[in-house]
Amino acid sequence: MTHSLEQSLETSGALRLDLNQQRFAGHGRIDLLRRIAETGSISRAAKSLGMSYKQAWDAVDAMNNLSPQPLVRRQVGGRHGGGTELTEEGRRLIAVYEAAEREHRRFLERLSAGIQDFDHFHALLGTLSMKVSTRNHLRGVVSAIKPGAVNAEVTLDVNGDPLVAIITNDSVAALGLTVGAEAFALVKASFVILATEDGGLKTSARNRLCGVVERIVTGAVNTEVVLALDGGTRLTAMITNESATDLELTVGERACALIKAPHVILAVKD
Repeated sequence: MTHSLEQSLETSGALRLDLNQQRFAGHGRIDLLRRIAETGSISRAAKSLGMSYKQAWDAVDAMNNLSPQPLVRRQVGGRHGGGTELTEEGRRLIAVYEAAEREHRRFLERLSAGIQDFDHFHALLGTLSMKVSTRNHLRGVVSAIKPGAVNAEVTLDVNGDPLVAIITNDSVAALGLTVGAEAFALVKASFVILATEDGGLKTSARNRLCGVVERIVTGAVNTEVVLALDGGTRLTAMITNESATDLELTVGERACALIKAPHVILAVKD
């Protein structure tokens, strides 16, 4: 029996986590952290993995320098001359990597199954490469759903900031939205209206999200403004250069984003 090419194809790939666009943690570094936790010694951890002491410390230093909190800490002195311990942040990184690795494995299994049929494989690749033109992708948790005759009002908690979307009842059902479920809000940058926080304006826009102007990029016609919201989320607005001048926007100053509820598109993970 002759086997087709696609029946012999398999997928493979190693998971790596980057931080600030730099290599942060892969399988090897996570194994090193595990061994440090088990042995309490970087020299013994390195030896068990066939690494030199210098290689091990170079890897640890690279992670510690990138991480907001140290992952590994030296213990100086003591009865046995000190040692090395994993911090709580280091243990959390191992847990995050293990969870991500499980999802990565499932993805590879689905992809391997997909390439058994080239037509399905091409369709899958099309889905994976799909991009959306909306600049703002905000992750949140559904905090309330208020159904109406045709449309429903869905409120997301986006890092403490409420964001309201108006979608059809059919869309609520199709997306499987329930209180407590994770969802993503997609908002085009051109749909974000900016105002100074002390403007005292009353508008029909349902959403008013305030924060600090983090970045201003002026183009030939439009200005891109990035707002760091009070909850930590970044929101991008695209306004005219004239509007930016009139508002007298300055990096470090506070401003508010106004977004109409029908302009918020909701999405969920498949």
